[in-house]
Amino acid sequence: MSPLRQQMHDAMLVRGFAARTRQAYIEAIAKLARFYHVSPDGLTPEQVEAWLLHLVRDRHLSFSTVNQAAAACRFLYGTVLKRDMAVFAVPMAKAPQRQPEILARAELAALFAACRSPQSRVLLQTAYAAGLRVSELCALQLGDIDSQPDRMCLHIRQGKGGQDRYTLLPPTLLETLRLYWRAYRPQVWLFPNRQGSGPMDIKGAQRRFHQARDTAGIGKSGGIHTLRHAFATHLLEAGVDLVTLQKLLGHHQVATTSLYLHVVSTQWRPPATANPLDLLAALPKPP
Repeated sequence: MSPLRQQMHDAMLVRGFAARTRQAYIEAIAKLARFYHVSPDGLTPEQVEAWLLHLVRDRHLSFSTVNQAAAACRFLYGTVLKRDMAVFAVPMAKAPQRQPEILARAELAALFAACRSPQSRVLLQTAYAAGLRVSELCALQLGDIDSQPDRMCLHIRQGKGGQDRYTLLPPTLLETLRLYWRAYRPQVWLFPNRQGSGPMDIKGAQRRFHQARDTAGIGKSGGIHTLRHAFATHLLEAGVDLVTLQKLLGHHQVATTSLYLHVVSTQWRPPATANPLDLLAALPKPP
């Protein structure tokens, strides 16, 4: 590791940046250095802006991806190298706000039925029923499951922003996880990799979602994160209030959670006898 890279890594570590953020920032700066074939501490603001333009115009990357690279540059030049950011300006794009495509309950039932293995099905059902980010899903350990009747929750360790939180463990999901454990007997990680030496890779979890989606013939776009969108929307439709949903999702601002109000269906009503928090129980039987 070069001295500059080590310096940047240490600066992020002491500020409590999450591991994925540190990795993404380091990779972005490494790509910047490879683009110009020089150390990034010798670049000008114009060169940095030209590289960001290249990412948008030539690489056709999304604005959110380019903004992450710009944030990495701002951290390097402003925080690590102590450049005057009024002079060394790094532009950030105003990313367009798009509403997520929400999977209908019948589509979710078809998605789970189309999984190639019971492990894949339980993986995706857990993401939906507990509203997890894919990194949180893969990092789940057996010790994170609290099945005591007066608790019934999943402990999410070091989620986005390095924050711990608790989220739902509804009865249907708990029973599903118990059957899964009896079949697979995971030791530490709830969803281990093939070698059993660590957690499932995030790309592997994404791949399982895309395989099931394509097999089920679902034409909507988006990756495994759409299950988290469905969790939030379906809980709102079931009558859960915004503040409770904010805490379950781990959002810092309730304004972020309120974006889901725009995609709530006014037609759906939960059965009177249903547990509004048990989303898996409310799904229709797949054809």
